[in-house]
Amino acid sequence: MEKESNEVLKIFGETLRTIRKERNLSQTDLAYICCLDRTYISGLERGRRNPTLKVIAEIADKLEINASELVSKIGVATNE
Repeated sequence: MEKESNEVLKIFGETLRTIRKERNLSQTDLAYICCLDRTYISGLERGRRNPTLKVIAEIADKLEINASELVSKIGVATNE
């Protein structure tokens, strides 16, 4: 179960990093517009932090995407 949880966090982080870079934002930029700490964003992208639904919704809002886009790849990768 823990291995699956870690994989979920890793996939979320990779997705977040990809979208952030597509928007040409640094971790610092994203943290600033989301009112979060840069080290928190870094932890999310490395799969070290477990975001709440509120944080996922806030990040998605600031990235101008649906929250489902941030988590859409989780089900695909964990069901393989």
